[in-house]
Amino acid sequence: MVDKDGVQSLCLMPHPEPKQFIFEHIYFALPNSVVFGRSVYESRYHFGEVLATQAPVECDVVIAVPDSGVVAALGYTAKAGVPFQQGLIRSHYVGRTFIEPSQKIRDFGVKLKLSPVTGVLEGKRVVVVDDSIVRGTTSSKIVRLLKEAGAKEVHMRIASPPIIASCYYGVDTPSSEELISNRMSVEEIREFIGCDSLAFLLIDSLNKMLGDDSQNFCYACFSGKYPVKPEEMKVKRVGEFVDDG
Repeated sequence: MVDKDGVQSLCLMPHPEPKQFIFEHIYFALPNSVVFGRSVYESRYHFGEVLATQAPVECDVVIAVPDSGVVAALGYTAKAGVPFQQGLIRSHYVGRTFIEPSQKIRDFGVKLKLSPVTGVLEGKRVVVVDDSIVRGTTSSKIVRLLKEAGAKEVHMRIASPPIIASCYYGVDTPSSEELISNRMSVEEIREFIGCDSLAFLLIDSLNKMLGDDSQNFCYACFSGKYPVKPEEMKVKRVGEFVDDG
């Protein structure tokens, strides 16, 4: 409310224990940000280091799905001792594909958005680091692009746990039925995507990395356990607006 006394903020709902949005550190925030008192760059770099320790694989080169997978890929390559290269070049004139309304538009967007670098990929065993897998269709297109460019093997490493539940707190994620990790095992996802191996960051590893701060974050998309249940978020109408014409 803005009146003669200044600005006031009123809340019509009870205040539950606040939870911080973990995907700021995984995907949304810029790497140079400090979010919830933590460096986003350092978080993503450590995600990659943990992945390299947790799910090592023989490879010749590490690449990232730009841009949000880059810092995690740098952490992976540092821990694995394998060179990092730009195997995929992103066009910055195409927006986020996972929120597009139809699958055909998303597929076309992937082709416009990412271009493989044949000189980096041809004949190589490639580790690809990405921030997350939502529907799985984008990842399958990426694997196909890399193999068409001559990659001998493609190993996907995902710098977050599997997403099994929708977010009801203002993020435009698909319904749970559309989330590939909600209905497939890791091996089934690997077969669907077409990569040679697939590994996600373990949620226990994520919690360990966050240390004492881990209890302050929301992991509903990874666990299905919501700090505020969706049915509790329905706001009761407390008055009606009357149009006097």
